[in-house]
Amino acid sequence: MALDAPPARSPHLAWVLAALALGGFTIGTTEFASMSLLPYFAADLGVNEPTAGHAISAYALGVVVGAPVLAVMAAKLPRRIILVVLMVLFALGNGLSGLAPNFHSLVIFRFIAGFPHGAYFGVAALVAASLVPQNRRAQAMAMVMMGLTVATIIGVPFATAIGQWAGWRWGFAIVAILALSTAAAVYILAPRAPADANAHPLRELNALRNRKVWLTLAIGAIGFGGLFGVYTYLASTLLEVTHAAPSTLPMALAVFGLGMTIGTLICARLADWAPMPGAAIVLIWSAVWLAVYPFTVHSLWTLLPTIFMIGCGGGLGAMLQTRLMDVAGEAQTLAAALNHSAFNTANALGPFLAGLAISAGYGWASSGWVGCGLALAGLVVWGLAVLDDRATARAVTAG
Repeated sequence: MALDAPPARSPHLAWVLAALALGGFTIGTTEFASMSLLPYFAADLGVNEPTAGHAISAYALGVVVGAPVLAVMAAKLPRRIILVVLMVLFALGNGLSGLAPNFHSLVIFRFIAGFPHGAYFGVAALVAASLVPQNRRAQAMAMVMMGLTVATIIGVPFATAIGQWAGWRWGFAIVAILALSTAAAVYILAPRAPADANAHPLRELNALRNRKVWLTLAIGAIGFGGLFGVYTYLASTLLEVTHAAPSTLPMALAVFGLGMTIGTLICARLADWAPMPGAAIVLIWSAVWLAVYPFTVHSLWTLLPTIFMIGCGGGLGAMLQTRLMDVAGEAQTLAAALNHSAFNTANALGPFLAGLAISAGYGWASSGWVGCGLALAGLVVWGLAVLDDRATARAVTAG
């Protein structure tokens, strides 16, 4: 079907999007709750908090590696079946994480849990986009991503509260149950469309030869790192610098998630109109508020509005996903999956660099300065991508 041809609307469109979003909710819950639970599994497993951040990075590395590998391997399978298998694998990784006997095994299990993350979001985004006209692609994909952002409002605070009350292991156990529920919902509700007859792993790998794809991925891999750097150490900052009560942590995480949700909704509409200018706006917004963050950490009244504003920068994903669909050609599945590899490269890079700053003695709030630098670096890559687009346009005109 041509991308610009309005597809027949399914009477169950809302249910399909809800099933796909449930997967986003499940993934978002574990991705962000593992950060908020970091002080608790660090203490239980006998490591300091910057070292415990390696478990976060291991999950992100699993996403980075798993997204392209699984997208290429599954090129000839129906997308519905791909999504079900990915969710079962996700349930396994999180279930094992809840049973980890020591920190080293937890790192391995977090890597396994991250493996299906990017491929799920990539394939789910393509399924959602295929159900609506082209001028609503970003909004349909945003509905899938809304599962992730709603997770930061509801799922993460809930998993964090359960982790505080019953132990951090239950936070991962809940995610495993949600993942199996998603697999069942997608199996029942997702379109039973056959696999693309022309699909082939080599065709998907063509995305790796596309300079525009790489530049788009680099914007997210670098520019989004600041948000993750601040979020990873937000719990520790609240407890150690703001001196907030542990009971305020779920509320603070919900404020951050509310910002991500509103940012995603606004950016999805902007992405259907002008994804690249919108990406620049989001990167500048993020740089400003990440720079403000270190000055606000001493009071809950100033910190909460700031983390809301930082959370709004989460809408960058919708911009770059739309851009990838426009520049990836026939390699749509791999490019869509790689978008989440890029964001989880940011998820590894941000906490790693912020952890280095904290370990060097610059304090918990230094994650904001690191994040600001990453957002500005992402803006530089955005500029290179725009220059490349102009050079391509000139070459086409001259030819």
